Amino acid sequence: MLETFKNLFKVPELRSKLLFTLAMILIYRAGAYIPTPGINPEALRQFFDEMSSTGSGGLFDMVDMFVGGAFQRVAIFALGIMPYISASIIIQLFGTVFPYFHKLQRDGADGRKKITQLTRYGTLLIAAIQALFIANWLQSIRTSTGLSAVLPSLSGVPFTILTIIALTTGTVFVMWLGEQITAKGIGNGISLLILVGIVAAFPSSVISEIRSVMEGTRHPFVEMIVVAIVLGMTAFIVWMYQATRKIPIQTPKKMVGSKMSEGQTTVLPLRLNMAGVIPIIFASSLMMIPGFLAEVFKNVEFVSEIGRVFKPGSAGYATLFAILIIFFTYFYTAIIFRPVDIAENLKRSGGFIPGIKPGKDTADYLQKILEYITLPGSIFLALIAVVPFILMGSLEVTFFFGGTSVLIVVGVALDTLQQIESHLQSRNYSGFMKKGVLKGRIG
Repeated sequence: MLETFKNLFKVPELRSKLLFTLAMILIYRAGAYIPTPGINPEALRQFFDEMSSTGSGGLFDMVDMFVGGAFQRVAIFALGIMPYISASIIIQLFGTVFPYFHKLQRDGADGRKKITQLTRYGTLLIAAIQALFIANWLQSIRTSTGLSAVLPSLSGVPFTILTIIALTTGTVFVMWLGEQITAKGIGNGISLLILVGIVAAFPSSVISEIRSVMEGTRHPFVEMIVVAIVLGMTAFIVWMYQATRKIPIQTPKKMVGSKMSEGQTTVLPLRLNMAGVIPIIFASSLMMIPGFLAEVFKNVEFVSEIGRVFKPGSAGYATLFAILIIFFTYFYTAIIFRPVDIAENLKRSGGFIPGIKPGKDTADYLQKILEYITLPGSIFLALIAVVPFILMGSLEVTFFFGGTSVLIVVGVALDTLQQIESHLQSRNYSGFMKKGVLKGRIG
């Protein structure tokens, strides 16, 4: 393992990508500590501590998990990357409803470029709207609780305008950081920033758990159960995340110049969880909406009732969360893997699946296999996200240890690790994953 870490810096291109990624992450974390103008961070911290002590901070804990504590500080990066995720969801859904967006999704590089541009505009709009709600909510805190120290210097329209500018600009900058990591660094920048936000809470969560055991507020045996659940869940996620169904592909003999090339047998790997952590991130983003609206419009009885029904940890929340995860697993898998396109490409190259006719029969066969593996994959994601969350809630454990956070951390870490692995292997260096390790196989 030590030799592998040394190899990371022996490849100039990989070393440059890693250092660039690290620099972007440090900038992102620095922005999580820069308060929005007109805010007293210490007064806000006391307010959120009181909410947590009364058990009413579930929504804020969830939002804070994705932005590394920036929300409860109302830092300039308080909204994090979530407006971008929301905009991406909307644009992707539009592709199934409006022909224009569907055409963009199938137009290759030009279509993706246009979709990216529209997603950026959507991010700007959603961030501005959310910032407006936050500004009004902060001023309502001052009015309802008497915490004038929360807004020590500004109020009214000037504070609202300043907050919208600060938080929207922060979100756009975070979006830019994520895009730069994807283009010039290692891994998917958007997912990596979410991972960083979650991991940022790890040290304080561990210290809190240790303190609870030492002070006698939690029995050591309960803590052992918690650790066992987290470790077992992590191992299970790694195993399931790497599980694949390998479809054999036969390439016929070809005449190249005056020589006949031999036919080859390759495989088309279909992962059990082809959508990765995207369904979890999408579903988590949408699940914040009921609680957020209930907090902003707490005087509206209907909205408050919706917020109560879908409060994090409730049965309604768990049920809707699981349904959204299963839906987005099918939805995103259908976007990234198109059996008809795969069948066409195989037919043009002369490749075929043994025993299956090229063309439509191949597409139908791949679609059937895809449906076969997507169902257990979606249920797996839903169970990992919901069941541990309920268990941890019953054990009164810090929110960080929920299945959602573990799944995102493990999934993004594995994807990033695989990119590093490919760079090392292309230069004939040994990587992190030895042959046969961390590999799953189904069917």
